[in-house]
Amino acid sequence: MTAADTDADLIEQGRKLFAGDWQFIWASPSIETLPPMAGVEVAFAGRSNVGKSSLINALTGRNALARTSHTPGRTQELIFFEGPDNMGFRLVDMPGYGYASAPKAKVASWTALIHKFLQGRASLARVYVLIDARHGLKEVDLDVLKTLDKSAVSYQVVLTKADQVKPAELEQRVVDIKAVLAKHPAAFPEILVTSSRTGAGMPELRAAMVRLLAERS
Repeated sequence: MTAADTDADLIEQGRKLFAGDWQFIWASPSIETLPPMAGVEVAFAGRSNVGKSSLINALTGRNALARTSHTPGRTQELIFFEGPDNMGFRLVDMPGYGYASAPKAKVASWTALIHKFLQGRASLARVYVLIDARHGLKEVDLDVLKTLDKSAVSYQVVLTKADQVKPAELEQRVVDIKAVLAKHPAAFPEILVTSSRTGAGMPELRAAMVRLLAERS
């Protein structure tokens, strides 16, 4: 089987996985209220307004599975979605970080929740760190990468809103981010480039999760 066949196979498996029924199952405002660990979980982290909810909706082909909001910082809990029966696969929408106008105490409690979740969740297979393709890595993103390195959780960068960036600029952004990631031990080297609006990169992101599930099973 060639690499192209393998990729096509993974993309088809990914399509089937996300064509199934995805449901919201749980919201945790604190570490004490997390659902029991089960199966394999992948989490999505990113700055407020990076397009996390839009990405989850595009991934699952649902318009309103994850609530999108034009007011950044709305998701202040860990939100769990579960895939089709017997798959043992969950998506976790993490609270957006780096939201400037939220009160400091609130930001501190979100940050503590994220840190504790990352450190104590054996079922968490990977964190996808969403970065706005128009802006690249910011200081607050680098802080999160350091936290992930410390937690020894495998993570991968996903660029969002790629349709809003010129191809040459996008290419340069990928090169720049790769250079930064080379210094981060827990980072997966490949960067996924996506657009929730056009659906670009969604098949590859689904395929990456299928591969991850196969590794963990």
